[in-house]
Amino acid sequence: MKGILVAGALAAFLSIFSTPMLIRLLGKRGYGQFIREDGPTTHHVKHGTPTMGGIVLIGSSIVAYLVSHIVTRIPLSISAVLVLALVFTLGLVGFLDDWLKVSKQRSLGLHARQKLTGQAIAAGLFAFAGIHFKDHDGLSPISLHLSGVRDTSFALGSIFVVIWVIFMVLGTSNGVNLTDGLDGLATGASIMTFLAFVLIGVWEFGQSCGVTDVSKCYQVRDPLDVAVVAAALAGSCAGFLWWNASPAKIFMGDVGSLALGGAIAGIAITLRTELLLIALGGLFVLITMSVIIQIGYFKISGGKRIFKMAPLQHHFEIIGWGEVTIVIRFWILAGLSVATGLGLFYAQWVVS
Repeated sequence: MKGILVAGALAAFLSIFSTPMLIRLLGKRGYGQFIREDGPTTHHVKHGTPTMGGIVLIGSSIVAYLVSHIVTRIPLSISAVLVLALVFTLGLVGFLDDWLKVSKQRSLGLHARQKLTGQAIAAGLFAFAGIHFKDHDGLSPISLHLSGVRDTSFALGSIFVVIWVIFMVLGTSNGVNLTDGLDGLATGASIMTFLAFVLIGVWEFGQSCGVTDVSKCYQVRDPLDVAVVAAALAGSCAGFLWWNASPAKIFMGDVGSLALGGAIAGIAITLRTELLLIALGGLFVLITMSVIIQIGYFKISGGKRIFKMAPLQHHFEIIGWGEVTIVIRFWILAGLSVATGLGLFYAQWVVS
């Protein structure tokens, strides 16, 4: 528990005080956000706002995690290191995308195929490494079984596990990326999801088969250390939100959204809560589905649209909702989704 508190508090401290320095650095170099002309007109005032704030999110989280282990003198776990490696590599893909945008002053960075390929490679390496490194109990960071609120009896096999992990990471990282369209929206929703993972990791550790002999114990490798990672990410997001809330002084950019999405997926996978992610990340699922529905209906209807604009948050902007109103209401939806996910997690323990 001490590691969780140190990681969360230090990450928040580093994030809230290092973000202004990054804002000044990016501002001096002219690395500002480029706003699409076909987007909501209210966004035009955001043109030139410093972007790539995800650098702070990643850096603060990693430093806080490492310092927490120095303080507690507990060895690093392979599960947590793999999740942080996934965060870093996806952040690198996002950084390249952001860099092309700000350097060429256009709304498009990497081509979609290049971006997806980079994400898939990062996820594939994470999955391949995760099914190895077994501990003395034979547990690897990533299970070969499909998980809901814990491992099920449905075995996937090594190849299908890698494919499944790639699918999860791509879906979640791009889901957070789509959500990151309004000031503070993705940051606030991510905080709630990471805090839920802290609770789940602590519970799984307390009820792990290595600690208790209860028949419904959890067979998860390194749940407590993964909770430390989640706490560090929650803290860094909280500090960043101070500057990212409306009116935002900085945006996280793709370097932040892809990294946070990868972290959410990676933590869910290592804690054996893969399908539970649908509830815990309910807002990201909703916004991603709005884009899929919009594109699908547009193609089958010959050019008609269900929403004024996708992702969903921009639909409400166009029909007249204020940005802060949308963000707060979407945060409420995110909170309800997280509460539902935690309820399902605990209910499985009670009824099993």
